[in-house]
Amino acid sequence: MPALKRNVGVFGAASMGIANIIGAGIFVLSGVAAGIAGPSVILSFLAAGGVALLTALSAAELSSFITETGASYAFTKRAFGRFWSFLVGWFKYFDYIVGAATVSVGFAAYFTELFGLQGTTALLCAAVGLPIVLTVLNIIGVRETANATTGMVLIKVFAIVLVLLAGGYHLARHFDLAHFTPFFPTGINGTLHGAAIIFFAFLGFNTVSMMSEETRDPAHTIPRALILAFIVSFVLYMCIAAVEIGVLDWRMLAGTASPLDMLARKVSHFRPFIDLIAFSALVATGSVVLSSIVGGTRASYAMGRDRLLPHPFERVSKRFGTPYISILFSGGVIITLAAVFYDDIGTIASVVNFGSLFTYLFVHLSLIKLRQAEPDVPRPFRAPLYPVVPVLGVSTIVGLMVYLTTTAQIAAVIWTVVGIGVYFLMSRGIYRDAHQRAVGTRHESHRFRRRR
Repeated sequence: MPALKRNVGVFGAASMGIANIIGAGIFVLSGVAAGIAGPSVILSFLAAGGVALLTALSAAELSSFITETGASYAFTKRAFGRFWSFLVGWFKYFDYIVGAATVSVGFAAYFTELFGLQGTTALLCAAVGLPIVLTVLNIIGVRETANATTGMVLIKVFAIVLVLLAGGYHLARHFDLAHFTPFFPTGINGTLHGAAIIFFAFLGFNTVSMMSEETRDPAHTIPRALILAFIVSFVLYMCIAAVEIGVLDWRMLAGTASPLDMLARKVSHFRPFIDLIAFSALVATGSVVLSSIVGGTRASYAMGRDRLLPHPFERVSKRFGTPYISILFSGGVIITLAAVFYDDIGTIASVVNFGSLFTYLFVHLSLIKLRQAEPDVPRPFRAPLYPVVPVLGVSTIVGLMVYLTTTAQIAAVIWTVVGIGVYFLMSRGIYRDAHQRAVGTRHESHRFRRRR
């Protein structure tokens, strides 16, 4: 069977992570979080980023010696076995696919606004058109996908830096302390609730680990790309949060789904600049969908290879070297969800975070287990301050889970029940196939002895 091609280096892998991190979270949800936390949304970003950093450090160590595709799924399989690894992969797939559909809907809103399109038909076409195009791009090849993603990352990072420069200049000339007081208008609970929402903005760095079988020298490339992707994204996020609150009243941010567009209009009346920011929002959301398809299909590919999903999911194109069945199936689900929820981003966005928090929880637990079970395995990268990093990571993730919406928690229970059912159905097939192979081997051995 054809294998995945190793065509991606440090910057290509880091670009895939940055592409999946910097997207709808900062371009859409920062305004929602500001409406909940007020000026303390800056601390919400800091708290969410801290949780993500702990996970990135644990994932960097694990990916330095577990280099098979699957990231948190592969880590959990090695540490805890098939059942828990299936649940992790099941939730990771859910996270990528639902997240991609959510961002596709956000892309449609920006697209129709930028080009002055009206009506639900235009919104629907934009919401489903994006994942169709990006599904085809994913099939063509991972190098082409990584190159496209790198270009998208450069565009949106350039646009964000421009906003920061213009916003910083405006802030230096018109600083108003009233924008930062009261700092906790809804209390510390509001700040933590904001962090639970903002965590969506940090989802995606684990996409880097999902590509371990498509990177050159993954034991060194993946940890470096993980840390690089996180640092770039975290610095940009903290700066954007500070500038948004400094320039705009947080109550104004609460009512907008395009906070960076509002910020650009506040600090500049130069139309090309404003249009550039709007265009960068399209690029940002598009790159998230692109890299989410990569991550989701690699998760289903890994589970298909382990016979935890039907075996067609592991098929790799002889021409392109990509898991085309997984890509087509994932793209179809994303397109369907985007078509159903194209005018209701709130409902679909509310259920995304639980899946990532669940999988990141097992990243930390896997590190703890494997440090004890396999202490002598060479690790090119080691998470610092062990066991503080994974233990603190587990504690903070559980804390964020408490602040998720009831809708997200109900969806998580339903998805868990469905996943357990799929696991036991597939497991029966695994054991039946193993039994048939064993019986066949015994029959062949018996016929051989009779011939002798």
